[in-house]
Amino acid sequence: MANVRRRICMIVQQKDVRGGIAAVTSGYYGSALESTYDIRYVESYCNGSKFQKLIKAIKGIIEFRKVLREFKPELVHMHTSFGPSFYRMQPFLYLAKKQGIPVIDHLHGADFKTFYIDASNKKKKLIKKVYNDFSKIIVLSKEWEDTMSEVVPREKLTVIENYCMPQDIKTIECLIGDRFRDKQILFLGEIGKRKGGYDFAAIVKKTLAKVPDAVFMFCGSGAKADVDDIVYDVYSVAGKEHAVFPGWLRGEAKEKVLRESAVYMLPSYDEGLPMSILDAMSYGLPVVSTNVGGIPKVVRAGVNGFLSEPGDTDSISTGLAKLLSDKDMYIRAARKSYEIADKEYNFEVHLEKLKKTYDEFL
Repeated sequence: MANVRRRICMIVQQKDVRGGIAAVTSGYYGSALESTYDIRYVESYCNGSKFQKLIKAIKGIIEFRKVLREFKPELVHMHTSFGPSFYRMQPFLYLAKKQGIPVIDHLHGADFKTFYIDASNKKKKLIKKVYNDFSKIIVLSKEWEDTMSEVVPREKLTVIENYCMPQDIKTIECLIGDRFRDKQILFLGEIGKRKGGYDFAAIVKKTLAKVPDAVFMFCGSGAKADVDDIVYDVYSVAGKEHAVFPGWLRGEAKEKVLRESAVYMLPSYDEGLPMSILDAMSYGLPVVSTNVGGIPKVVRAGVNGFLSEPGDTDSISTGLAKLLSDKDMYIRAARKSYEIADKEYNFEVHLEKLKKTYDEFL
């Protein structure tokens, strides 16, 4: 009996969904986590129209009821965000609670102001009720622990940062010289307001004034209206030889831009702990980002990059220019980024923290 794996049901997004949640959960498939626990995955969300998302959620609930009946999980681990995700998660939560099964919420939400602070008193009351019905809530940083303590008692909260899978250090060392020479600045993610998309044009213009041979690679997608406006603004200040919008990249295409880029840039306004920053650091990229969410814990000003306040395009462009103009500074920052990712945010550290949380209830 000692070798029997405890049963866990994990509520996840479909594997091909764009964004940080699917990036996190994709690493669990086939990992050491499955060697320790018997895990069943139930998908509750997909890309597509509102109708397609609704059908996916309904199918997920039907599948979850079957898993509760036949698999009989001892613990449920949900991955959620704010907005519509808050409502999609509730049937799963209450179906599990009805059977007395503890439920952990892995909270990836970022826009707390819109979701909770600016909400009506009625909605705030509902939010508090729902989150207090979880057995435990995983947040991505100490800053988010402080934020969520407005909603639930601190003893319900635990911090488990996102993770990365560092590349071979010898490969990184071989790339550093070419990266500095080519001066490619990388962005990965949603092209829209929250990630600082409407600041792209000003950042490009001000950076090119300091580093005329810099190239920006804006990899991602978003609402068509946002993308169209942002692309138009960028191309009004720079030619296509200085700014490229290749769309959302996966697999080898994503790995290629991570290998070739010199610096990672994320001028975001709201974040938890972005997987994109950790991915960039695992490839030895210095980072220029903003002082929001858990970012200051991984991006250390003057060590492996620079931090600015959201919307401060002067400061962001200055940080980029410093890294791309001083080779010694660049090399030190690149090596430090890799070191932080490898020692503090590798996958094994993340899994050990997750196992510890599971074992509180198993």
